[in-house]
Amino acid sequence: MHRLFACLLLAILTLPAPVRADEVLLGMSTALSGPTAELGNAMRDGVSLGLARLNQEGGLAGRQLRLLALDDGYEPARTAPNMRRLIEQEQVLAVIGNVGTPTAIASLPLIREHRVLFFAPFTGAGVLRRQPPERYVINFRASYAQEIAAMVTALVERGNLRPEEIAFFTQRDGYGDAGFAGGLAALRRHGLADERQVLHVRYPRNTLAVENALADILMAEQIPRAIIMVGTYAPCAKFIRLAREAGLESLFLNVSFVGGDFLARALGEEITGVIVTQVVPHPDDRDLPIVDDFRTDLDAFAPYIQPTFVALEGYIAARLIGRALLEVNGKPSREALIEAMEGLGTFDLGLGPMLRLDSGRHQASEEVWPTLLRAGKMVPFAWSEITTLIPEAP
Repeated sequence: MHRLFACLLLAILTLPAPVRADEVLLGMSTALSGPTAELGNAMRDGVSLGLARLNQEGGLAGRQLRLLALDDGYEPARTAPNMRRLIEQEQVLAVIGNVGTPTAIASLPLIREHRVLFFAPFTGAGVLRRQPPERYVINFRASYAQEIAAMVTALVERGNLRPEEIAFFTQRDGYGDAGFAGGLAALRRHGLADERQVLHVRYPRNTLAVENALADILMAEQIPRAIIMVGTYAPCAKFIRLAREAGLESLFLNVSFVGGDFLARALGEEITGVIVTQVVPHPDDRDLPIVDDFRTDLDAFAPYIQPTFVALEGYIAARLIGRALLEVNGKPSREALIEAMEGLGTFDLGLGPMLRLDSGRHQASEEVWPTLLRAGKMVPFAWSEITTLIPEAP
């Protein structure tokens, strides 16, 4: 009965219902169906879990927080109508935790038009990280450029790879393009003179059509010793599995959006030596206060939810926006929330590294945690170990 009650309590936080005077409504447009549904559901569950803790602690002066999550299937054409409903009809205070770069790009016109906070989207794209910052876009996580820069630095400086020995496998859309652009910038900093030397293969979004991309890798004049992947878990898993079956020994490195837990599950225990950079700590690291809170709240409110990296990111986003909301005097407004966010300055959320937000900085964290696929799980990994994973030069 306790488990059933916990499930029902968390579900109530995401049910469509008329907004009451005693609650604060947040919105999300995400992939709750389709090939990337596990990412969207994990992000929604993490945000809902964080709101459940805030509500248990009294909410906002007695007002409860509720999340309304709408399904866009990771398709931009479905995102814009969702955003219009959330902002214009539901009158959400802020949008939190949307999943994806192409869907974020579709959201931005309405965000700018209605001047509503677009907070902690599950993407590291540069389009959301302009300088000076856009007033209504505030990020929690490190960028794809920072994740890939960490990979490239490790491959070149520790693994002794030449820039042209590194290839890219990316999704054919704004997400993949953002990752590839960040990768080229990092390679140039490490001596790349001609970007035509870098092999770049792609696959269509929301498909598993990776065979042509793999063929281009296998037929390349120079087989890459490392492949940086900017995709989602299902196509990346298929690409890695087919590559290994074809005898390709390259080291695979994935950015956080792949969903490391879901990639690990798809690949199983027989495939090892796959790196995923993370923008949150390991969900098993209960020495960190925010992770300990996360695991405690999972047990209390949602024991059916898996403690994944994505769910933890959503949980942290909810805790962060809750911290800002508590700084608002009286009933929160969209502008007051922005001002509260920018007024946080440097603060400790229990992550280990300090976070910072102000009017000139709209990305709270710059931290990147590398993890390695081992025995079917993502485990903490040190960049100093990367030399043991890179195949020898032909």
